[in-house]
This record gives sequence, structure tokens and C-alpha cells, in this order.
Amino acid sequence: MTLLFIRSFFVIISGIVGDQVGAINNQPLIGMALGILAAFLLIVVEANMQRVSVRGLSSMVFGLLLGVFMANLVADILSLLPLSDAVKNIARVVLTLIFSYLGAVMAMRGKDEFSVIIPYVRFKRQDIRDEDVLLDTSSIIDGRMADIYKTNFFSGRLVVPRFVLQELQKIADSDDPLKRQKGRRGLEILRSMQKDPAIEMRIQEDDLPGEIDVDNKLVKMARMMEAKVCTTDFNLNRIATIQGVKVLNINELTNAVKSVVFPSEVMEVRLLKEGKEPNQAVGYLDDGTMIVVSEARHLLGQKIKATVTSVLQTQAGRMIFAKPVKAEKG
Repeated sequence: MTLLFIRSFFVIISGIVGDQVGAINNQPLIGMALGILAAFLLIVVEANMQRVSVRGLSSMVFGLLLGVFMANLVADILSLLPLSDAVKNIARVVLTLIFSYLGAVMAMRGKDEFSVIIPYVRFKRQDIRDEDVLLDTSSIIDGRMADIYKTNFFSGRLVVPRFVLQELQKIADSDDPLKRQKGRRGLEILRSMQKDPAIEMRIQEDDLPGEIDVDNKLVKMARMMEAKVCTTDFNLNRIATIQGVKVLNINELTNAVKSVVFPSEVMEVRLLKEGKEPNQAVGYLDDGTMIVVSEARHLLGQKIKATVTSVLQTQAGRMIFAKPVKAEKG
């Protein structure tokens, strides 16, 4: 609605300016028609520009000021040419009109995007730093972020970009039953987080049409907002880190807080399934760590004591290898 008002106002002013210019040659109607036509042509050019979202009046005012400054700069250059005063005055008015319109429209496409063009202009106090955390689809579906946030391990506000929400909706509408279940679970988790008064979260309405891939959009938005990215996606973690964006990886946090296990330590574990190798059985600790117990396939379904033989750290997590206490003694 605001953009429509600016366009309408621009057309009216262009018609008035055209009428005044045409009056110089005693053809005000032709001048008005040309002014309105020029305004419509400029609007068509602007409408075909890359579309981004509107952010607020403060950005528009800044764009207007920048437009006026640029118009005065170009008009001062034209004033050095051997032109009549009437032509110079008309040129100054036309340039001010054009640059003000373009500056206002471009600035209203988003203060975050506009701050990329002028990176040292910030409409906020420098002694207060917002610590926004952008959530990606994987971290929402994972579901652990809400519990981690409540522990006060980090401060700040959780932000869910609109394009991440749209991707989550597509997953929820997928023909694949597993993906559909994950998507619906993510939407349910997101709704419960919004209702939880202990969690500060908002939806970021801005989009970045120049990027198609959701991960690239997320990284670019994090750089513009000076925010962190929360994810469980290993590839997104690497991409964001390479581009200088701080990443909160839930899997890395989980691995970091797991209890330390040493070789020869004895622990209790319930064997749940067969292992890949002959006569192996697999169990899990309370924190999800996998324990592979050799010579224990015949003990499936039982809770046994096992002695740790080695610990293997992988990108996917930690694996513990052990032997049953009885087998070790025998």
C-alpha cells in the first residue's frame, strides 16, 4: 500500500512538473502528458527490478535524503555547463524527483539489504548488540533447540526466516511419508515454541529473491543481520563457517557434553540389536552414544556389564567398543 502511494504521488508530481515545463513553450497539456508518460515508464523499469520486502519508514526517509543528495550533486555538475537558468532549474527539479523516487523505493526494499550497500550506517546503538539466532529447517525438526534455549546456555532471540518456514511447509506436504511426518513434526514444534513464554522467537518476513537455495539465503541473511545460524546440517555448517558466519551446531553441542569414557572402564548397557560384524551386539547409552559389544550376540535383549576397549570419534558422533565382562574374564 505504501509503495502504491509513492507511485501515485510520483505520477501526480511528474504531471505537474510536465505541465510547468510545457507552459514555457505554451503547450502545458503536452508537457503534462509527457511528464505522466515518463513517470509510468520509470515505474515500469522500477517494477522489473529485483523485488525484496518493505521494511519501514526510516529506510524510506534515508533513501529520500540520499536521493536529494545525489540529485544536487548531478545538478551542480550540470550548472558548470553553458545552459540557461531555466534549463538548469528544470534539470534540478527533474533530477531531484527521479533520484528521490529511486532512493525511497530502493531503501524501502529492506533496511538489512540497504545496510549492505552502506555497511557503516546502522540505525541502532553501538553499545547494544543483538544476538539473533537464525534457525534452519533441520534444527527445527530436530526439536532439541527449545530445551537448549531454556537452559540459558546462550542469550538472544530465535529467528525463523519466512523462506525456512515455506521449506518446512513443502516438506510437510511431501508425497514421501517420512518427509511428511518430519515436516509436520517441525511445524508442531515451531508452534509450541511460539506459545512458550520462556522462548523469545519471531518470524523474519524478509526474503532474498536473488538466491534460490535456502542454505545460501540463510547464510546471506545471517551476514546481513550479524546473526548466528543454528543447524544440525553438516554441509550448512561448513558453508556458513567458510563465509565467516558463526554456527551453533546442535550435534556438536551434544557431543561436547557427553560423559567422558576411558578404556578399561566398566559400564552397564542393554543390547538392542545385532552388529555388522559376526557375534557383535549394539546398545546405546542414555545420551545416545552407540556401544558395540563384541562376542555378545547371544546376549541380545539383556542388560549386561561391559568393559570399554576403545573409543572412536567420528563426524557423526562417538562410538564405544567393548567386551562383556564375563567374556573378558573367560
